[in-house]
Amino acid sequence: MDKPVDLVEFEMMLLGRYMHLLSPTARGMAGRLDRSAYIVLSRIQAEGPMSIGQLSAAFGLDVSTLNRQTAAMVRAGIVERIPDPEGGIARKFAMTEEGERRLAADRAANREGLTKVVADWTAEEVADFAAHLSRLNRDVERLDGRPWPRD
Repeated sequence: MDKPVDLVEFEMMLLGRYMHLLSPTARGMAGRLDRSAYIVLSRIQAEGPMSIGQLSAAFGLDVSTLNRQTAAMVRAGIVERIPDPEGGIARKFAMTEEGERRLAADRAANREGLTKVVADWTAEEVADFAAHLSRLNRDVERLDGRPWPRD
């Protein structure tokens, strides 16, 4: 690895591989959200109910992919189709109480796993790492043109 960016790419590949291992109960745990559901629910939580078109624009995915994903999520009882609260024609997807519960449980398990990983880090090291990750994600979003809503 000749360049720092080579090391960043390599470490990001490994991070993607390890993320599902952070929670001690993640492997084979029934009831865990799959990756796409976790991300879609997180976006709906941040923005409120969203139509297929809005989800497509937010994620840069084609409507057929999102139709399959949201249909599975409806069957799982974690989202429901609702009339547009603003009176539009398109129906929107809103998180159900079950979706909120499962997203919160998965997020708590992920945080618990991350807490164990960084247990020997100082609070400053964790904050610095979070700031670098945030910068990386914001720069990716800037280039992609699809920023993630943040508080």
